[in-house]
Amino acid sequence: MSKLSTTRNIGIAAHIDAGKTTVSERILFLTGVTHKVGEVHDGQATMDFMKQEQERGITIASAAITCAWKGHRINIIDTPGHVDFTLEVERSLRVLDGMVGVFCAVGGVEPQSETVWGQADLHRVPRIAFINKMDRPGADFPGAVRGIRDILDANAVPFQYPLFEGDRFRGVVDLVEMQAFEYDGFDRQPILIPPADMDGVRRARQVLVEAVSEFDDAMMEAYLDGCEIRPEQIRKVSRDAVSRMLIVPVFAGAAYRNAGIQLLLDAIVDYLPSPLEAGAIVGTDPDVEGKPRSRKPSPADPLAALTFKIIHDPYVGQQTFVRIYSGRVQTGDTVWNASARLKERIGRILRIKAKEREEVSYAEAGDIVALVGLKNTVTGHTLCSQDDPLLLESIPVPTPVIHQRVFGEDTKESEKLARAVSRLALEDPSFTVSHDEETSELILGGMGELHLEVIVDRIRNDFGVKCGTGNPSVAYREALTDAVETEYRHVKQTGGHGQYGHVVMRFEPMSEEGFEFESRMRGGAVPAEYFTAIQKGVQDAMRNGILARYPITGIRALLLDGSAHDVDSSDLAFRLAASQCFKKAAHQARPRILEPLMKIEIATPDEYIGDIVGDLGSRRGKVTAMRRFRKGSQKIEGTVPLAEMFGYSTPLRSMSSGRANFSMEFLEYQTVPASIQEKIIEERKATRS
Repeated sequence: MSKLSTTRNIGIAAHIDAGKTTVSERILFLTGVTHKVGEVHDGQATMDFMKQEQERGITIASAAITCAWKGHRINIIDTPGHVDFTLEVERSLRVLDGMVGVFCAVGGVEPQSETVWGQADLHRVPRIAFINKMDRPGADFPGAVRGIRDILDANAVPFQYPLFEGDRFRGVVDLVEMQAFEYDGFDRQPILIPPADMDGVRRARQVLVEAVSEFDDAMMEAYLDGCEIRPEQIRKVSRDAVSRMLIVPVFAGAAYRNAGIQLLLDAIVDYLPSPLEAGAIVGTDPDVEGKPRSRKPSPADPLAALTFKIIHDPYVGQQTFVRIYSGRVQTGDTVWNASARLKERIGRILRIKAKEREEVSYAEAGDIVALVGLKNTVTGHTLCSQDDPLLLESIPVPTPVIHQRVFGEDTKESEKLARAVSRLALEDPSFTVSHDEETSELILGGMGELHLEVIVDRIRNDFGVKCGTGNPSVAYREALTDAVETEYRHVKQTGGHGQYGHVVMRFEPMSEEGFEFESRMRGGAVPAEYFTAIQKGVQDAMRNGILARYPITGIRALLLDGSAHDVDSSDLAFRLAASQCFKKAAHQARPRILEPLMKIEIATPDEYIGDIVGDLGSRRGKVTAMRRFRKGSQKIEGTVPLAEMFGYSTPLRSMSSGRANFSMEFLEYQTVPASIQEKIIEERKATRS
């Protein structure tokens, strides 16, 4: 078999605390990568090697590692489960060929499970499911499978049948081979299928065969004729169906008790696609807009690679993680960055094993490696051959919804702080940095309270910066209500050449965030060479709104007319004219303040529902749905403004005696009520006075 056919590039993703890092640790132990099992709860997990991860017992940054199983090489990326770090999942799924979705047997499909599943749908990533924590009281394998079907709208089919002895999880029956296994630590013992379970096992096998037969006429015919369906036939048809995203095989186990991991590794090899089966990668010609170009997954094709992560290592320097889709690179090669349109030289090539590194002399199609020496390449950039260029779709970056001020204790610390945040922003594109000219403080932008907490922790501990912080604040936006047409003439005379720029523009609000610019001029009253300057001028003015100096968003700018001077017109003159024209229009367009609205899901025992719903209402929240997810407990789904939710964990614990938990993610921006808008404006003035 070729190297590509025996390669698997997979991610392990789930809701926080479903046990995906524990699954990863068992895989590393069983494949010989580690010789001691690392545990999340004692801070020894191989994949959670950051200090911040070990202290919190959660995954924050996706970690890559390579292992081998039954003659196959498996590149694994363990992704975060907390919604604040959803970009880590997004950029990992962008470069993977398959995914293992891990679900808690008690919690079932949880909020971040839905987010991750939606991201995998977006990137067309085939997947299998692993129902973990089968050893916990209340484990419900059929319920978890129903959740995957109903909530995630996936064709989930159990490939295993769990065995219990009373309430104790004993093992599983492999429904493909019709072989039962009993677990005792890492030891698994083949056993006969218990007679008490035989009827259930036969029914489950029939459901499996019927489900898989739908995707193969020959198998369906054999099944209808009453013929025995061979295991290899099931695997072959299932593998093709998984690659086409028609089926999601479901497996069971208890990773912490070391149960079910060998069979999960078998499933990764048997059912998830290789780079060959994932097919050609499609991009565009960087020199001809919209013209499609593709690369086959072969070392013989020209180079095509996508950068999906950057890490700064104190010993190695900047490591740029890439997925190589086609071609081959060697140490010392010069490659073309099609996104930045410049050359980059590869100093070293590293195969990553979490925090360990193995230097290799080359990498080729199907590999996930780290490159050292790239100076101008960032997340989402395409590396390719300059003679045969290709531009791959970049990785979308979510907009920060929360801000926090940070400042160095003195001038020296402020300089260190500036260097630290610039490095962190390069590593994590969902983290932004801006400078408040009035206070000389840096303003950090992030996806949530935990996200900024980790960033500040890294600034202090990883970079040794002594800094202070302000309280987290909401990332408000401003928008216009009405469409307005106006003009502005910028004229300034000096001793030499003057400045002249005249524009007539119409500004329209858009329903979505962002900015669009279009010229609707007839004739050439304003030469086309100034259009870019006009566009930049409007964007300059949008950075500071007129109500409370929050950025203005959702604007379509139309250039209708204007005039130019043969001598005095310049880019600067038209940029200033457009900026002032927008400011003039904004005052007339009934501006309003927007706030981030969050989608919230709260899991709670029934007896606390009244208090929690009442409290949510007092926070301007709305309940949109309630559904039972296990006996005696429900999930409350709704929306709530972010401004009302800082520190929500404490009151929720108090209302529910510590038994309820919640998850939030950004949904959209909405207009704030008039009374709250006035309050925001007054508070903003107070902070700037």
